[in-house]
Amino acid sequence: MTLPPPPLFFDFPVYDESFLSASMTRRQCLQTLAAGTMALPSVSAAPAVAIPKPNVVFILTDDQGSVDMNCYGATDLITPHMDALATQGVRFTDFYVTAPLCTASRISLLTGRHFQRAYLAGRGIHESETTMAEFFQEAGYRTGCFGKWHIGGPPFDPQGQGFDEFIGHRVGAIDNYSHHTYWSSVREHGLYRGRDRYREDGTYFPDIVTRESIDFLTRNRERPFFLFVSFNQPHYPMQPEERFLRQYDHAEGARRTYGATVTSLDEKIGQIMAALDEQGLRQNTIVVLMSDNGHSEEPEGIGGSAGVFRGAKQSLFEGGIRVPCILSWPGQVPTGQVRQQMGTAMDWLPTLAAFCGLDTSDLALDGGDLGGVIRNNQPSPHAALHWMLATQWAVREENWKLISAEGRVFLADLLSDPGETLNVADDQPDIVARLRSHHEAWVATGIESVYTMRDSP
Repeated sequence: MTLPPPPLFFDFPVYDESFLSASMTRRQCLQTLAAGTMALPSVSAAPAVAIPKPNVVFILTDDQGSVDMNCYGATDLITPHMDALATQGVRFTDFYVTAPLCTASRISLLTGRHFQRAYLAGRGIHESETTMAEFFQEAGYRTGCFGKWHIGGPPFDPQGQGFDEFIGHRVGAIDNYSHHTYWSSVREHGLYRGRDRYREDGTYFPDIVTRESIDFLTRNRERPFFLFVSFNQPHYPMQPEERFLRQYDHAEGARRTYGATVTSLDEKIGQIMAALDEQGLRQNTIVVLMSDNGHSEEPEGIGGSAGVFRGAKQSLFEGGIRVPCILSWPGQVPTGQVRQQMGTAMDWLPTLAAFCGLDTSDLALDGGDLGGVIRNNQPSPHAALHWMLATQWAVREENWKLISAEGRVFLADLLSDPGETLNVADDQPDIVARLRSHHEAWVATGIESVYTMRDSP
């Protein structure tokens, strides 16, 4: 039996910004303690030689296809700066997000948790969770978020989640020049500086993201910082500059516009990397580059590619959840190497914390430390990876991947069939039973469907 692709699910709606819990959360308690600590008088101590903490620059792209970099196999795209990061670091071939949707994927990335645990339905990140920004902020880092947020408004906006600075939009998409919200019937202005609406009409939004990111790292070059650069490219509306379109006269239709958008994005990543070099920060800065999910097949956003992989954004087939991902840290991790072990976006919080010498033992995390994978090619910290979205679920163990939708199952051997073209469930009943039991055990840990998650603290 050949199972058709699971039905499509759309990104979560714009959130109700009026909600605010009256109870004191762990986050609020930490903020109170921090304020109290700052009020204490200073105490003299013997001088010590300070070892500088590494900076972290996390670059997240939006709806970039599984293979849409030259280093991932795209021969028709121009991505020299993304490829340079792979040459200067470690590239993952089997890296996953926890959901094929923007909001859910970003929640897991920032919390190190399955989004079903961390998402406060219809609002944002659950107040009991510690975000990556809060974690680094508490460790003395200056934190900045520039670009797309898409995890809610106050108190679930960047300022409420540990970012000292924010310029960007809080919804799923805006026009890159007018900065009006893309989906709303009333085109509201969607650009914010902190919690105030901010106007820079006519300026290309990705240029704003790049400029503000460079300004942030320049101003904070004397202290450790965590910089979250959340580009809205190549998510629609795709509005690449004309000079990049001219580089794609060889392409046709949507691929031309998409390719020009990816190359525009690549240039901006290169500008940020150049700024790190110019400020003398590159050697002490960890840079991660990844996409939030697979390429879109929505009418407004076509043009991306998953190569041999089946599916796209909104699907639990590989093309929806397997993403390009690269880490670079000069002198500290190997260069020009490839890792085929499974990894997930949830792993970045514990991995980056360990690289920075920070303790996560008081956090409840679903992610694991990839340090051994990155530095020494050790096995993945995960025996299996799990996904669930409404009535769909999937589990991968080694080369086997089982997908269930509406009671039907699809089993693929990703080693021999990376494109998930052949359903071998009937031939492998023992493997189906084993993977199903793994899924049931995972659900028993407290995982619930996205549409029935807890809706209060």
